[in-house]
Amino acid sequence: MDVKNIDNEFDLEPFFSRSHDYLCIAGFDGYFRKINPAFIKLMGYTREELFASPISHFVYPQDKKKTAETRAKILEGLPLLHFQNRYITKSGEIVWLTWTSIPVPEKELIYAISKNITHIKKLEEDRHFRIRDLTSKNSGLTQLSYTTAHDLRSPVNNLISLVNLLDRSKIQDEETLSCLELLEISVYKLKDTLNDQVDHLKENNLLKPSVQPVNLKELIYTILSSLRSLIEETGTCVEIDFSEIEFLKVNQFYLHSIFLNLITNSIKYAKPGFPPRISISSKRNEGGSQIRFSDTGIGFDMEKNKNKIFGLHQVFTANKDSKGIGLYLVKSYMDSLGGEIDVMSETGVGTTFTLSFKD
Repeated sequence: MDVKNIDNEFDLEPFFSRSHDYLCIAGFDGYFRKINPAFIKLMGYTREELFASPISHFVYPQDKKKTAETRAKILEGLPLLHFQNRYITKSGEIVWLTWTSIPVPEKELIYAISKNITHIKKLEEDRHFRIRDLTSKNSGLTQLSYTTAHDLRSPVNNLISLVNLLDRSKIQDEETLSCLELLEISVYKLKDTLNDQVDHLKENNLLKPSVQPVNLKELIYTILSSLRSLIEETGTCVEIDFSEIEFLKVNQFYLHSIFLNLITNSIKYAKPGFPPRISISSKRNEGGSQIRFSDTGIGFDMEKNKNKIFGLHQVFTANKDSKGIGLYLVKSYMDSLGGEIDVMSETGVGTTFTLSFKD
């Protein structure tokens, strides 16, 4: 076949009519001159209706100005690459299109091809919404942390003053003295925690957490000491085995909060009539380090709750103390540390959390 014949309209017609992309030829006067069936189907208008009105008639109102400005450049002979705007179909649906257009000034025509990118725009919109939502939640939690830490400092300082005012020489009962000692340790520990919380927020470590080698055994014992009265009251048994990994390079503030939340959860959700039993161990594998928390508590239905375990305000029991914040914070801290958390649970058997950290 003669190469010259390839350019005639007859040879190009099947390509034009069968393409799934949207092919258009427009005049410099702003009207369609030729459109392929795919574009007609997308818009929902008849060919005659699309030819009868200027192209701007079909453009989404908020995009008319930028479309007119871009069209003016095309009329000056500049090609258009990957221009995006919205069109309104006959049914009222808004579709996003990306255009590549080539002007031919001597014929006063513009040859254009476009693709439907509505699904991509919806994904982007969903992603932006999620980012805004997470940013809002993070801002709210930060503000809540500031407020809580600040507002609690006054009553804590009052408790410390009251403890210091007590004349223990006048108290003869050993049990009472022991309780006062626990009370003193607890209020000072609470004060230190509140101060650490405020300092941590000021340093903006929520976005860029500092890391350091943390002695796992010392950290656990510090937490268990602060929970001494709760552990004794409930008869909790805690088994610890950090023989495989003794130190972990992480942010100590985050790890303290993670351990504290998991331990208190195991105590809070123990089976009625059975003392809580908690096993905490470390393990090294090819991917890095793991910390495993297991308990023999009431557990929960994984199949029913697996998609909302770490969601904010998600609760799985009728316990009035459940607020659905602890596991949300645990997951947030693990994400900030670049780690992962997995959970396995069975109703009436117990729950195991596995924390994985990359070396």
